[in-house]
Amino acid sequence: MRIVIAEDSVLLRAGLTRLLIEGGHEIVGAVGDADSLVDTVERVGPDLAVVDVRMPPTMSDDGLRAALSIRAAHPTVAILVLSQYVEETYASELLAGEVGGIGYLLKDRIADIGDFLEAVARVGAGNTVLDPEVVSQIFARTRRRDPVAALSPREREVLALMAEGRSNSAIAAALVVGDGAVEKHVTSIFAKLDLPPADSDHRRVLAVLRWMEA
Repeated sequence: MRIVIAEDSVLLRAGLTRLLIEGGHEIVGAVGDADSLVDTVERVGPDLAVVDVRMPPTMSDDGLRAALSIRAAHPTVAILVLSQYVEETYASELLAGEVGGIGYLLKDRIADIGDFLEAVARVGAGNTVLDPEVVSQIFARTRRRDPVAALSPREREVLALMAEGRSNSAIAAALVVGDGAVEKHVTSIFAKLDLPPADSDHRRVLAVLRWMEA
């Protein structure tokens, strides 16, 4: 494959270059910052980009954001993220939609060169290769962001009855509880779903929409 490497560490970049060449691949670009990565991909049209997450200019998530940009502009270019970190937000975005030709491996967990070269080949062939730790952290983030998951079993029952269009009194009758208890559950549901009072929004409708989405 024709590969572009984006890694700000000079030694690691040289090591990856040598390793991939020995593995039978052609290195058509080796850069140390995110802007150069985007420019190089645009210029040479590689089959695969091997990308670090934290790169210049900001040393935060520039590499992964560049990968997203490349994926949007050149969907046929496979992306293999090779990093010490799991950047959950952009990793989730990168894996959204058409996932083929995407990989995310953690540098410190690669124990065998053969396994790494196999992962490169699989991603280049349009497959998906994810480190189990990456999957674990992304799912954990998804669970943390799901507000409905924070509801108690009783609050879920109340919300389900709200979805049927029932009033608080009708919900109280269905659950054989007092109106005050239902009101407390509804208030708690609004709080957990981050639905503060607003003149223009009907919170019961919004709460039901959140429940349906989940």
